Amino acid sequence: MTQWTRLRNWSPRNQAALAAWLPGLAVLDSCREAARIWGALSADGKRRGRSHPINDTWIAACCLTGGLPLATLNNKDFNDFAEHHGLALVGG
Repeated sequence: MTQWTRLRNWSPRNQAALAAWLPGLAVLDSCREAARIWGALSADGKRRGRSHPINDTWIAACCLTGGLPLATLNNKDFNDFAEHHGLALVGG
């Protein structure tokens, strides 16, 4: 998020608003199980001819590891994980 704000020249006021908002978010730590699931998702997608960006696959793996739904407005990037791996999608 820091990179995004710097590349887009966010004003100090907007950067401060982001800094105030971030502590209210849950942060999912990585673990070996998430890495294992990431590998399975990545391999399964490639086998089906549907490769996914690394970041989308990591997000899906973290949600699946924690048994959490993914809140997104971009379902098209995650529908394959929902259909083939049971990722619950909220929104979009």
